[in-house]
Amino acid sequence: MSTVRDAMIARVRRNLGVSGTDVTRRAAVADRLARAPAGLVPARGQLDPDARVALFIAKAEGVQATTERVAAAAEIPAAVAAYLRRHNLPQRVRTGDDPRLAALDWSVGAGLDVTRGPSDGSDLVCVSHAVAGVAETGTLVLTSGPDNPTTLNFLPDVHMVVVDAGTIGGDYETVWRDLRSRLGKGVMPRTVNFVTGPSRSADIEQTLLLGAHGPRSLHVIVVG
Repeated sequence: MSTVRDAMIARVRRNLGVSGTDVTRRAAVADRLARAPAGLVPARGQLDPDARVALFIAKAEGVQATTERVAAAAEIPAAVAAYLRRHNLPQRVRTGDDPRLAALDWSVGAGLDVTRGPSDGSDLVCVSHAVAGVAETGTLVLTSGPDNPTTLNFLPDVHMVVVDAGTIGGDYETVWRDLRSRLGKGVMPRTVNFVTGPSRSADIEQTLLLGAHGPRSLHVIVVG
C-alpha cells in the first residue's frame, strides 16, 4: 500500500514541479499547522447565545431535520421515548459509550431498551451526542470513537442526536478552535463528521430522495 501511495504522491509532485525536500514549502506548511489561521467567517452566525441557538434550529429544520428543546439532560430519555411513540417506532435504541448518555436514567417514565456499542446495520434507531453544533448551517459535529461510533451516524434509519446549547458555535472556525482547545493542539479523533440534515440525494432527475446514503430521519435534541 505504501508503494502505491508513494507513487501517487510522486506523480502529483512531478506534475506540480516540486519536491518533498523544498524547505520553503515545508516551512509554510509547518507555520500553517502551528498557527491554524482562521478562514473567512460569515457574519450570519455572529450572534448572542440565544439568537445563535435559534438560528441553529431554524437552519436544521430548513434541511428536513426535526428539533426539540429540553431544559436539562435528565429529560433526554423521556424525549427520546416520546419521539418513538409519535412515529410508531419500537422503544429500542442503540447508543455508544458516551458518559453523558450512559449517566442518564433511561428507565424513568420511558421504559426504553438501550443497547450500547457500534451498529452492525440492523438498528432502526440510534442516539448520539454531538460535541458541537454550527449555527450558520444547522450542522452537527460528531467525533468518532467508542463514545459515539461513526456507524451510528450512517447505518440506522433514524438518527437522534443530542447537542448542548452551550456548544453551538456561530461558525465552523469557532468549532474547530474549540475542538483544538478541548482535545489539545495537534490531537484529533480519527474522524470528525459534519452532519447537516438527514441523508439526501437528487442525483436522479433532480428529485430529492431522503435516506439515500444514511439515515432517513434526523431528530436533534437541544439541551439547555
